[in-house]
Amino acid sequence: MSSRKNMSGRITLWALTAAAVLCACAWGQTVDPLSPPASARPPQLQHVGIEQRLNQQIPPGLEFRDEAGKPVHLGQYFGKGPLILNFVYFHCPMLCGQVLQGLTGALRAIGYSAGRDFTVLTVSFDPHETPEMAAAKKKMVLATYGRPEAEQGWHFLTGDAAAVAALTKAAGFQYQYNAENDQFAHPTAILTLTPEGKVAQYYYGIDYAPRDLRLGLVQASNGQIGTLTDEALLYCYRYDPQTGKYSAIISRVLRISGAVWLAMVGAFLVVMFRTEPKYRAQGRAR
Repeated sequence: MSSRKNMSGRITLWALTAAAVLCACAWGQTVDPLSPPASARPPQLQHVGIEQRLNQQIPPGLEFRDEAGKPVHLGQYFGKGPLILNFVYFHCPMLCGQVLQGLTGALRAIGYSAGRDFTVLTVSFDPHETPEMAAAKKKMVLATYGRPEAEQGWHFLTGDAAAVAALTKAAGFQYQYNAENDQFAHPTAILTLTPEGKVAQYYYGIDYAPRDLRLGLVQASNGQIGTLTDEALLYCYRYDPQTGKYSAIISRVLRISGAVWLAMVGAFLVVMFRTEPKYRAQGRAR
């Protein structure tokens, strides 16, 4: 009798796990509207936007300075797992802080950790900013993030005008300086990079869905991180470069739903056929 209970318990646990994956596969998101074309923008925003450079190699030889003022080349961060790249300027009065806040909140929720599973590069596109400003911003952000290992895995970089221009061009990040108020008009987005430093995906706005960011890191990692559940979700979802989000592939969800249902029915029948002769023999004995 105990063996029958154990078998039933295993079937129940398997069914609940499959149902959880199916529920996650069926969960969708709304789609953000696309940004207007440059011709429809005001003059101060004519050169502001994101021009996607998917699969573009980020130049590994570009030199920046980290938050300690040490010269670094971007290539030294490659080869250690997937990366997140985002552009800010540290004296930004509003948007950059919201981008970092949204990114930090999403990273806290995904289960993987900067410095252990992936690397984050936060780069200032203002060539006049200093490592001291980068260090102050890093201290503030990491205090919110709350992961000790991120000290070695989340880097705040500054560089000269040539390095900044080369990096933002390779990433397709377009911004515009306004001398009247000493501020930059810029888009809000983050990028995921492959371990080799190639652009994998873009995520727009100031709030980033933890599920999308987790799947993006797993997909960009080329198998370096990820669980079986992540692989199942990636089978159910497809990244849409136009919206910067993952959306469900209905045909695959239905296919998995049918397969799981058949497997559950088959497992139930197997248990019933195996236990039926035993109960018939017990009945005859009585």
